[in-house]
Amino acid sequence: MMDVRRAGTRQRGGDPAAGIESLHAFSFGSHYDPDNLRFGALIACNEERLAPGAGFDEHPHSHTEIVTWVVEGELTHRDSAGHASLVRSGDVQHLSAGAGVRHVERNEGPLPLVFVQMWLAPLAPGGEPAYEVVRGIADSTPYALPAAGAMLHVRRLHPGERTAVPDAPHVYVHVVRGTIRIDGTDLGPGDEARITAARDLAAQAVGDVHAELLLWEMA
Repeated sequence: MMDVRRAGTRQRGGDPAAGIESLHAFSFGSHYDPDNLRFGALIACNEERLAPGAGFDEHPHSHTEIVTWVVEGELTHRDSAGHASLVRSGDVQHLSAGAGVRHVERNEGPLPLVFVQMWLAPLAPGGEPAYEVVRGIADSTPYALPAAGAMLHVRRLHPGERTAVPDAPHVYVHVVRGTIRIDGTDLGPGDEARITAARDLAAQAVGDVHAELLLWEMA
């Protein structure tokens, strides 16, 4: 079964006056929808846009696996465990909050920053915080997230190119750019597909531009 949700249905959040625009795919913050709390291990998929100089001041997380994909610009990260890094387009950032960590996320660069941040529930709570950045992850190279029983597939498709959708109990597809077609349904930027019991499916880039998509394979 495939549940398609369009970009226009995402809940708007953030603080536009402070240069922060957020679009939420799941219940988040003050927006609560009891029928949209999670899909598989995924509990948040936020599209964030930060103007130069804008950002999120130090705030806490716990018992959450946080994965960030930068679309445009540079994300500055600092956390209470002593990690500091600059995350750019093509990098995968993973913060494992463990029993608790605090961090800062800001756009300290001269250009607008756009990123997709995804939160996953761990299989077991607690543990020590951990942090990793994979620089320039290669196309179709999966990023394993064993703490959540999940794997991220990043695909960049040429026009007409196809990629297999993983056969898994839960697959979440987020379109970053371009247009893709899955099982006869077209999805554009910001659209998502929540696929249950995926079998023998493929995603194809349609139109005359490249497509980029994030696929979560979850047990």
